[in-house]
Amino acid sequence: MIKVTDLKKTYPGKVPVHALKGVSFEIPSGQFVAIMGPSGSGKSTLLHQLALLDDPTSGRILLDGLDVLTLTDRKRTEFRLRHLGYVFQEYALIPELNAIENAFLPLMLLGMKRKEFIRVSTELMGRVGLDNRLHHLINELSGGEQQRVAIARALVNKSKILFADEPCANLDTENKGIVLRLLRKLCNDLGQTIVMVTHEPEQREFADRVLWFRDGRLVKEEYIGKDVREDAIHNGYRTDVSSDPD
Repeated sequence: MIKVTDLKKTYPGKVPVHALKGVSFEIPSGQFVAIMGPSGSGKSTLLHQLALLDDPTSGRILLDGLDVLTLTDRKRTEFRLRHLGYVFQEYALIPELNAIENAFLPLMLLGMKRKEFIRVSTELMGRVGLDNRLHHLINELSGGEQQRVAIARALVNKSKILFADEPCANLDTENKGIVLRLLRKLCNDLGQTIVMVTHEPEQREFADRVLWFRDGRLVKEEYIGKDVREDAIHNGYRTDVSSDPD
């Protein structure tokens, strides 16, 4: 689903910052991948390149077999709307709209008929456990509920890839667990491809695989066993998880 070849990103200036230094890897369809590493390691920069929110300095990105860096700006915008989903740290919801209106907004932009986009978004809101909160305004929802609305919005277009940038950063421990179990369930039940940036080591146990970054380079790949994932789903966070990729 994702193939990255020799990806580099340099931010110009008096002292150029080399945020990515020739990164290469592949992510198959249906895999839940966590991108981890210390602050300044390049993990958020990488996510922005993969999600087509920024342009790399050089390299190649294939999403579902398409060389997306060759697309025009207009085609890239259309590709994002039709095939990618985004979940941000700050939720990025529209406060004047209620929960289901936030969820179905991408389908309105795609021109889907009202009856159909209400059906699709209602079904997804039920999947994320918010079928009884459809008409609540955003400020009437908890942080965890707001993030689940954002996840429904990210999936409403049947996105091929869900990108999540620190999706639990603003949540308490209980809601972190709810959101992470939801992401794991979406991967298990729907075969959803998920790429999540996180700095919290315990969150990696919900993923299939971890890409560890340091100083703009991929330094280690770690595979998480099924028994570890199931333990995380049923028992929550482990407090003894090391954050050191070595």
